[in-house]
Amino acid sequence: MTTAQHKIGSSFGARSTADDVLDGVDLSGKLAVVTGGYSGLGLETTRALAKAGARVVVPARRPDAAHEALAGIAGVEVDELDLGDLESMKGFAERFLAAGRRIDILINNAGIMACPETRVGPGWEAQFATNHLGHFALTNRLWPALVDGGARVVSVSSTGHHNSAIRWDDPQFERGYDKWEAYGQAKTANILFAVQLDALGRDLGVRAFALHPGGILTPLQRHLTTEEMVGYGWIDADGNPLNPSFKTPEQGAATQVWAATSAQLDGMGGLYCEDCEIAEPSPEGVREGVRDYAIDPAQAARLWTLSAELTGVDAFAPAR
Repeated sequence: MTTAQHKIGSSFGARSTADDVLDGVDLSGKLAVVTGGYSGLGLETTRALAKAGARVVVPARRPDAAHEALAGIAGVEVDELDLGDLESMKGFAERFLAAGRRIDILINNAGIMACPETRVGPGWEAQFATNHLGHFALTNRLWPALVDGGARVVSVSSTGHHNSAIRWDDPQFERGYDKWEAYGQAKTANILFAVQLDALGRDLGVRAFALHPGGILTPLQRHLTTEEMVGYGWIDADGNPLNPSFKTPEQGAATQVWAATSAQLDGMGGLYCEDCEIAEPSPEGVREGVRDYAIDPAQAARLWTLSAELTGVDAFAPAR
């Protein structure tokens, strides 16, 4: 498969921070939407974008918690959104579009990881629903504002995509649940979504990227026990980080900020990034870079069709 998934010589790397990436970048007059932008990497992303001059809208499932976390950061506003609830997404999008605003940057950052088997909406597996289907529906509903802004849409994926391709025969895990395989499928879906959105939107000025932010200890690990994380070699028994490759939240936010703003990526899209760089294709058995199944245009188009059928939302469907 021919691919543009090759490094371009970014001046940043694994230890760069979001502030490093935005040093000298003026985002005044730009509007960004960051889902989950009040916790973990999302909070650091919101803070860095606002510091660079952007107006940042943070849709939040817990608006009170978001207001508390974001207090003191100028240029930020909070609205209510539950990615597991299609009506909540519709309501947020309608409120946003009614204001006549355009979006320059959409960062689909919110997510869950390795949760116990949970069903949301019409019985959807929660990780696939929250991490992928919710962001799929939200992006499609916000499409008029995205195309008006010539936006970049950034989907936060993970090296966890190596855990699983899309399970076309059982995407909702109705025949047995594995929390890490479910997480992997959802993260693969995030990448395929960026591939297809870019294919559909690039001639209209909208470009899309996906990324792995790196290993970071954040509230994303809320569903894991201390014993599990000790077993993975992430922390010691007292909760102190052990893995030397882990990043700080400030470093973890850098790649999504880079994907959203870097002039080096002008004219590009549909790509998966890591460590503030375009990732290389991953050889079989190597857990870095991007797997072929996650950037396959045919699988990306197939996932788009499935997602539109499940959510009932598709900005590119022919008018009836």
